[in-house]
Amino acid sequence: MSGKILKGTTMNFHDRMRTDQLDWRRRNCSNQEYGKQNGGYHEHVLPVDAWELNLWPGINSKSGQSLLNYLEGNRIRKHPGSHNLLSSWVLCANLYFPFRSEYGYEILVGFLRQFISPEINSVSCLELEYEADDATLQPSTLLGEMDGGRGAGQTSPDVAFLVETENGPGIILLECKFTEHNFYPCSGRKPNPRNGNPNRDLARCLNVAGILDDPGMQCHLYEWRRKYWDHLKPIINSHAISQLKACPAAFDGYQLFRQQALAEGIAQSDKFALVISAVAYDKRNTGLMHSLNRSTGIKDICSEWSLLFNGKAGFSTFTHQAWVDWVRGHDKQGRWKEWLAYIARRYSM
Repeated sequence: MSGKILKGTTMNFHDRMRTDQLDWRRRNCSNQEYGKQNGGYHEHVLPVDAWELNLWPGINSKSGQSLLNYLEGNRIRKHPGSHNLLSSWVLCANLYFPFRSEYGYEILVGFLRQFISPEINSVSCLELEYEADDATLQPSTLLGEMDGGRGAGQTSPDVAFLVETENGPGIILLECKFTEHNFYPCSGRKPNPRNGNPNRDLARCLNVAGILDDPGMQCHLYEWRRKYWDHLKPIINSHAISQLKACPAAFDGYQLFRQQALAEGIAQSDKFALVISAVAYDKRNTGLMHSLNRSTGIKDICSEWSLLFNGKAGFSTFTHQAWVDWVRGHDKQGRWKEWLAYIARRYSM
């Protein structure tokens, strides 16, 4: 299929980005072979063994900051869509992983202080597909996600910024989005889940009063021994959730729900002075942050998700464009000139 836009047509964000990425590939990649994903071959997908063409050269295997070496050294599973030009996992790696260095942290700290919390004094580490070293803070313990690992089968935030504040260590857990339409429906509503234990009463997800009263009886995930509500039930804002049409996780907010539960579990441990669950998104993807409106009644995630829970963990959002603009405006010594040029060509940021 050609990436050309037909005159007089209107394209959604996903299709516009697909066209842009195909144009980038034709100009910058010698390999034009169609790659296979989800049972078919596609022009916007690279061959699996050519996936590193999807990366900024500064983090490929020939660089001094190899993403692949980092993944293998930390037993992180590479995303199965890493050869897709529209991959948000790749966008995340291209935008944030290069700053996993002393010079990168110098740029990051000002941005995080401005857009996340003024309490942040320094950045000590950046991790992808985060899982705490402390076993008591891992998804298997906190969330009951027993069959996963970093990058697969568990709630592993795309990025974790480990920071220092005046009151002690802090952590920002970041979900990174690109062309996605939403934050995915709850696995407990799948008709054929992998564990073979389907939800036989989907109407429970719409019973907000029942969820407020006893989520253990209403939520099918309890039958899977998942512990999300263990952390979120005690901090529910009853007034805010009572206004919803359904459980906030049910249709389009599952990732937000899981990450908030993980953040709250970590925050309740009192091992961090600051814990924030955050989302980074492309500002051109105008529908994403309104994706829970029709199904759930959350009109704007940026302003309304944080109202649902009154816990120790906060919630925040920022755009990828804000991050790139920050680097552009604060790279006084020109260390990120090549990266900025690549991001401008690749993502028009």
